[in-house]
Amino acid sequence: MKNLTTRNIAFAALFLAIGLILPLFTGQIPQIGRMLLPMHIPILLCGIVCGWQYGLTIGFILPFIRFMIFGMPPIFPVGIAMAFELAIYGLVIGLIYQKLPKRISNTYISLGVSMIVGRIVWGILMVILMGMSNNAFTWTLFISGAFLNAVPGIILQLVLIPTIVIALQRAKVLKQNESENIT
Repeated sequence: MKNLTTRNIAFAALFLAIGLILPLFTGQIPQIGRMLLPMHIPILLCGIVCGWQYGLTIGFILPFIRFMIFGMPPIFPVGIAMAFELAIYGLVIGLIYQKLPKRISNTYISLGVSMIVGRIVWGILMVILMGMSNNAFTWTLFISGAFLNAVPGIILQLVLIPTIVIALQRAKVLKQNESENIT
């Protein structure tokens, strides 16, 4: 059990570091970052590899730490909404992945459900936070921000996450079937 905890802490720290660094490849250009969603990838992987508790925690703290170090994402309202969105990604993908047999189709199910639930949470928080500053967050803004502008990132996640999961299973970092699950 101690080795599993140490392993999860080490992997969670790795995913936190990747989440801090990966957005730098977008050149700190917010439009590209909103399209490619570079902070989402390590959180989704953290939920799968380390479990929902780590995915939730790392997902929540990542935007705040990134803001303190790099000044991005802007903390209000984007950073706050993103913290909850990423936390939900890590929580939901970790829970679903843990419960389902470790088949690639179930990786897509875990990923798809977490992406939808996370975007809904983001939309709800944006409505609340924008309302606090007397700005409207319309249905059109939600659809464009959560889905239309994010299509490249969604496609990237749908291709990259299952590919990495397969590679981690082959490397014996992740177990391939339910009876061998260590997360």
